[in-house]
Amino acid sequence: QVQLVESGGGLVQPGGSLRLSCAASGSIFSIGVMRWYRQISGMEREFVASITDGGYTNYADSVKGRFTISRDNAKNTQYLQMNSLTPEDTAVYYCNVEAGVTGPPRRWLDVWGPGTLVTVSS
Repeated sequence: QVQLVESGGGLVQPGGSLRLSCAASGSIFSIGVMRWYRQISGMEREFVASITDGGYTNYADSVKGRFTISRDNAKNTQYLQMNSLTPEDTAVYYCNVEAGVTGPPRRWLDVWGPGTLVTVSS
């Protein structure tokens, strides 16, 4: 099994920065793509950023140029550096990974963290 734990959320002023972390643990032999999603109050969960095991990144237009996703494969950890935050970035941010588990059976799982709240407010 695989567990994800997000950290780094909290309250920040507009224009400020936060760095979210997501650490995966369990019987993992590999992690493929790592992603961040967010859910703004009253809205559907939306894609924020992703990074493949080869280091290719993708971003939602709303965060491009402000957010940076990265990963540390040795630690099975991903990060989301968030700069120039606005109140519109206020949301619960969720970590998501494709995790290869040793099993048995050896297989790939789509795993979600519990989320961490980011509030951007003065």
